[in-house]
Amino acid sequence: MDSDLQNKRHTLAHLLAAVIMQLYPDAKRTIGPAIDDGFYFDFEFPSGAPSDKDFPKIEKAMRKLLPSWKKFERSELSADDAKKEYPENPYKHELIDEFTKEGQEVTFYKSGNYWDLCKGGHVENPSADIAEGSWKLDRTAGAYWRGNEKNKMLTRIYGLAFDTKNELDDFIAVREEAKMRDHKKLGKELDLFTFSETIGKGLPLWTPKGSIIRRELERFIVDEEIRRGYLHVYTPDLARIALYEKSGHYPYYKESMYAPIKIDEELFMLRPMTCPHHFELYLRKPVGYRELPMRIAELAQLYRYEQSGELMGLQRVRTFCLSDAHIICATEEQAVEEMGGALDLIEYVAGTFGLKQGEDFHYRLSLGERDHADSSKKIAKSKNGGTLSLPALGAAHTGKYYDNDEAWEKAEDLLRKLMVRRGKKYVEAIGEAAFYGPKIDVQMKNANGKEDTAFTVQYDFCMPERFDLTYIGEDGKKHRAFVVHRSSIGAIERIVAFLIERYAGAFPLWLAPVQVRVLPVSEKHVEYGQKVLEELRSAGFRAELDAADESLGKKIRNAKKEKIPYLFVVGDKEVASNTVTVENRKESEGAIELPKIIQRLVSERADRSE
Repeated sequence: MDSDLQNKRHTLAHLLAAVIMQLYPDAKRTIGPAIDDGFYFDFEFPSGAPSDKDFPKIEKAMRKLLPSWKKFERSELSADDAKKEYPENPYKHELIDEFTKEGQEVTFYKSGNYWDLCKGGHVENPSADIAEGSWKLDRTAGAYWRGNEKNKMLTRIYGLAFDTKNELDDFIAVREEAKMRDHKKLGKELDLFTFSETIGKGLPLWTPKGSIIRRELERFIVDEEIRRGYLHVYTPDLARIALYEKSGHYPYYKESMYAPIKIDEELFMLRPMTCPHHFELYLRKPVGYRELPMRIAELAQLYRYEQSGELMGLQRVRTFCLSDAHIICATEEQAVEEMGGALDLIEYVAGTFGLKQGEDFHYRLSLGERDHADSSKKIAKSKNGGTLSLPALGAAHTGKYYDNDEAWEKAEDLLRKLMVRRGKKYVEAIGEAAFYGPKIDVQMKNANGKEDTAFTVQYDFCMPERFDLTYIGEDGKKHRAFVVHRSSIGAIERIVAFLIERYAGAFPLWLAPVQVRVLPVSEKHVEYGQKVLEELRSAGFRAELDAADESLGKKIRNAKKEKIPYLFVVGDKEVASNTVTVENRKESEGAIELPKIIQRLVSERADRSE
């Protein structure tokens, strides 16, 4: 984020808080940072929170107050004096205690008559530096204090802010388009998936149509991985907790794991990852160097306890199917080669979906943070030396990572050299590595602009030691193996969400739940329509016959609403000539001989084109 724009957004968060404290004097203010598209501020409202309907009043007060804000003044207070400024505000007291414990200064910033606990980052002259019409309040939402659902629920007020009014208007227009593509909206309209409160939050139910999309993606990636030498396996969804203690995952991930299950006086856990399962498979028998690299892959159902506030459609759920793999290698050089092969596979998958680097996705080199630097920010460096700030997604500290500085530095250097050799642009993000090693992440944005990791390749120097992963070398002796982790299509749920939004529900032929619908003009054409349907199904197409007693126009409108790729209209002319009148999503193609159009669609399906 541009620092000047970030400062404007942070200043507006202060302005919002100033007005809220005027209009709602008993409110308790907490924090108000700048974010990617604007700002927010969290409040506790003892006497009732404002809603979106109150925004005109709040905005009017903000615009009236802004001209009096000519500058910011900084001051520093002791912890005790700072707390006196916030009587009966436990949130500010907690922050003050944290700052004091970490040895940070307790600083306040004041503009006009408003002051607040703040580390800084504002425009010099708010009245002059913030353009008229460049910001607006956006929405309210519930937010747990510090993002922890065990804490009190607060009211979060979001605002949008840009350098100019035109930029704000453009953003709003793009977002409105994104709303039409939102996978939650389209998933419901197209009947692809649903959730049930009775079953539980974050646990998706796949409908028959959604299951087709999922199944096609699973078949696609399994077939492609087998073609590239991967060995597909199945491992259980449950394992003894001792397995995750052995791997080292448990202390790092226990907060996001489900509670242990006691069975026969032993503790078991729902599987949050496949790494240790695959390593135990590898250890079942001695392995010679000629058998390496060994690529163990699985479409594995995993279980992670995501907090309620983090759940979002299919993008963030509590159970998901991951295209996971662990590649055991004989040498470091072989591991680097395999990481390159994994990236080749990822780029093939991305290309199949029509995705381009720089436009639809970018590479992020996720590194460990093994010093005691300020963890409030994560600094990302681009390959060409530029820098940008990434929001902290969790604590970044030495204890978060496997303790072996030499191994970390070597692994990170290997990944840098690999990306340079491949000629790929990337950013470096400190604090985003796995606990056992750095990784190359492929980052994609959803329709609302939120960035998520879609695919990943990791270099692991930790697990070979923990599991004593060895192989029999040419000399007949045991040697330590090297390990690469990777996902190829990521979590199926997340990629389906992304594809729904990318295609706006209009899936390419190979993914479409219904590929062709046959539309008889009247009842007397149903018999021929049935024959066409049988021919389509014999060719392996997911086809339907709409024999409803409705007008042809209504049948066409229904099919287009469902975003079906092809419609075959059959009437007197088509019956007489053994043809079908073809309509695709864009236009009518006229009458085409049935064998000819089926042959063409077979080629289109195999090509997986859009």
